[in-house]
Amino acid sequence: MFALAWPIIVTELLQVAYNLADTVWLGRLSTDAVAAISLAFPLIFLLISVGGGFTVAGSTLVAQYTGADSEASAGTVAGQTLGFITLIAVVVGVLGFFATDAMLSVLPSSPATAEQVVPMAADYMRIFFLGLPALFGFFVFSALMRGYGNTRAPMAVMFVSVLVNVVIDPVFIFGFESNPLFGMLGASGVEAALFAATGFEGMGIEGAALATVLSRLVATVMGVYIIFYTSAGPNVSPSDFRPRPNVVRKIVRIGVPSAVEQSASALGLIMLTAMVVTFVPEVLAAYGLGNRLVSLIFLPALGLGRATNTIVGQNLGAGKPDRAERAVWMAVKAGSSVMILIGVVAYVFAEPIVGVFIGTGTDAAAQTVAYGADYVRVRAFEFGFIGLLQVVLGAYRGAGNTKTALAFSLFALWFGRIPVVYYLSFVRDFGETGIWIGIAFGQILGAVAAGLWFTRGTWKASVIDRGQATGD
Repeated sequence: MFALAWPIIVTELLQVAYNLADTVWLGRLSTDAVAAISLAFPLIFLLISVGGGFTVAGSTLVAQYTGADSEASAGTVAGQTLGFITLIAVVVGVLGFFATDAMLSVLPSSPATAEQVVPMAADYMRIFFLGLPALFGFFVFSALMRGYGNTRAPMAVMFVSVLVNVVIDPVFIFGFESNPLFGMLGASGVEAALFAATGFEGMGIEGAALATVLSRLVATVMGVYIIFYTSAGPNVSPSDFRPRPNVVRKIVRIGVPSAVEQSASALGLIMLTAMVVTFVPEVLAAYGLGNRLVSLIFLPALGLGRATNTIVGQNLGAGKPDRAERAVWMAVKAGSSVMILIGVVAYVFAEPIVGVFIGTGTDAAAQTVAYGADYVRVRAFEFGFIGLLQVVLGAYRGAGNTKTALAFSLFALWFGRIPVVYYLSFVRDFGETGIWIGIAFGQILGAVAAGLWFTRGTWKASVIDRGQATGD
């Protein structure tokens, strides 16, 4: 389990590095730029969640066929998943590009946010949507390799991609005329020479989006090469891309609940953002920054949850449900213990952690840091429960029981977070503190409910017939 989990944790850490790199450099551009990506992310997540849910189906099926020693069927599932999600990525990317203004218009905004933040968010989103196939390409590669049991290859690919992003991100944002990266490196002479040669002044927030897309494209190209030309993952051949209706139906059957789960989570984030955006831009910036930091903190739990997905899938495919259950409880104990420790550290050092990512030296920056620190401190109380929730949801997905995972995700969000946030912030007048408390409460409620349901043991059936290969 830990052999599978630590590369996943590192991969997700590198995944978060994409977002944090944007936050660090855009935080030096303006707090409005940080608020813009905070506003854009839930809307982007809403559309990419459609394809993201189907990667869960690919990972689960590859894991169970691998456990059942059906290498040919694992390769067929991998090929069908790649082809199916590529088509989805193209459609969603085009839809998102043309629907950007309409999506932003549905969010209520304060006058300052509407004038200063919304136009920047639109610029970021359009470029991001045009690059969506590159983004999905790596997601599919990573999921298929994880189901196969190889989590190190995605980690290596992600490392290269993040390295590319870290190098080009500040260049695309600031250009060469006044780039803080060169100042940090003490290379102002090089900066002046490059600007004199190119005249490139940077693209601001659009540059951040373009840098991310190009970096993702590097990862996708590497992932496709590994799938087709190495033995590191499922054995995929060109014939595996020929449409197999029975395989596609199985991918859709397992993937639709996960897609709905992720889409509902995205809609929930939009609802929360719609409430947050009625506050001043500093609160919106703190909310977005806090979410990115919390997503970084959650990585150990997320890694164990995805490792549990693979272990449960392979053991159920091999006809060993008791071994799968033992692995789940081991992961729960380890994940919850680690997350409680991280929660203590995050609570004590919240302000200096948040302060690293905001460096404009203005009153707005100071207010953003204060709001962000409060957010992290409140959410620290939920961290131990997240260890439980992520592992149990991973077990449900590994068993192909994605409807159960959907139910508890919706319960945590729509019966916990959103009603409590609204009640505390707008009925009880807790202001931004009500947002922070409501978000933490929803996760705790979902974790307790999912854990209690798991003890019933009704999740232990596989979704494949052992020894039966996929056919036409």
